[in-house]
Amino acid sequence: MASFDRDRRAALARLAALGALGLGMQTAPAHAQPATTNAKARIAIVGAGAAGLASASYLRRRLPQASITLIDARREHFYQPGYTLVGAGIKPASYVVSTTQEYVPAGVDWVQEAAAEIDPESRHVTTASGRRIDYDYLIVACGLELDYGAIEGMDTAWIGRDGVGSVYNGPQAAETTWRAMAAFAQTGGVGLFGRPHTDMKCAGAPLKYTFITDDRLRRAGTRGKAELHYLAPQKALFSVPIVSEKVRMLFLDRGVRTHMEHQLVSIDLGRRLATYRSPAGTTELQYDFIHVVPPMRAPEVVRNSPLPWQDGPFARERWMEVDRETLRHKRYPNVFGVGDIAGVPKGKTAASVKWQVPVAVDHLVGDLSGKPSQETYNGYTSCPLITRLGRAMLIEFDYHDNLYQSFPGFIAPLEELWVSWVMKTMALKPTYISMLRGRA
Repeated sequence: MASFDRDRRAALARLAALGALGLGMQTAPAHAQPATTNAKARIAIVGAGAAGLASASYLRRRLPQASITLIDARREHFYQPGYTLVGAGIKPASYVVSTTQEYVPAGVDWVQEAAAEIDPESRHVTTASGRRIDYDYLIVACGLELDYGAIEGMDTAWIGRDGVGSVYNGPQAAETTWRAMAAFAQTGGVGLFGRPHTDMKCAGAPLKYTFITDDRLRRAGTRGKAELHYLAPQKALFSVPIVSEKVRMLFLDRGVRTHMEHQLVSIDLGRRLATYRSPAGTTELQYDFIHVVPPMRAPEVVRNSPLPWQDGPFARERWMEVDRETLRHKRYPNVFGVGDIAGVPKGKTAASVKWQVPVAVDHLVGDLSGKPSQETYNGYTSCPLITRLGRAMLIEFDYHDNLYQSFPGFIAPLEELWVSWVMKTMALKPTYISMLRGRA
């Protein structure tokens, strides 16, 4: 037992050291020590979430003479990768809450208002109060919008009561979702899970929450009294085929029933009745617990601007039209889009932001220095996929669905490992904070 404890402590120490370096070491941009330039330019950043704050930090370091303006009304900062941990009863809501101010770099002007309009033709942003902010370069990092209203009958006020959960709607929603799920775990019944028909942030989260609920039921001794259903509008459980097959096998082993091409279109909260649309028609399912993941789309400030894709797969939700390798807008070369707002095939995770931001910043700096950047973003995305309490699979992949291994010989993809669980629950938050400060 003493030897086992020593091994665990050694693994934790190694994870802490590796976590400080961050995920995806193999995909890091080539410039270990990025060059700085004294070029002067007016740079506006719309959004002060993970992507916006990281952009501000990288830009401040590399362009010490630039005028950098960060535009966002949010005072609180939320560590969104921790929402599933709160919803699982592993962390308190306070674990994911900090302040925006503590991550705003010195010398960056933070305008504490929402951006109301972006005019890329005249190169200015208008805030909610009517203030005009002119720019030479613009980075759009405003995240995405949770469109609960697209599900007929859904009311976010019900999250946490009468069997309704949704970890996506913020720290308090995640905490009340945990209470609703814990009550379900004590009694059993029918549990419904799934994902939306749109692109979404952290596509692994709905799968994680299904696995976590299954494990909570088993620990409560009520798994035999429960039916768990996972319903997805797509034809697969995950966008990477080999990962989709692995999840399918785990669901089969654990008795989770899967239903493909089923989209949640309405919910009768009083009757606990969910309606799904499929190629065969509509299906109504009674539930004792349902985890609602809403459709997601671009925020209004981008939807109502000239910046979204005009056609193709990213036009419906009005994601921003950017080159998928450089994150530069295809029609406005002085505009970049990073984070959830970017209309690219992969990349709506915090780990993706970690690799997108240095690439976009390098291209912006290259414009100002006269030394064009050669850096590219390959679609790197990471998902620490919890499969039970104490076990997770560290899934890393790119645009072409190639699996990556940031820690070869230590963490293997598609294996349910304790070390991957520790990475998710302990090592990732310090790395995330380093990213916000431009140090990861």
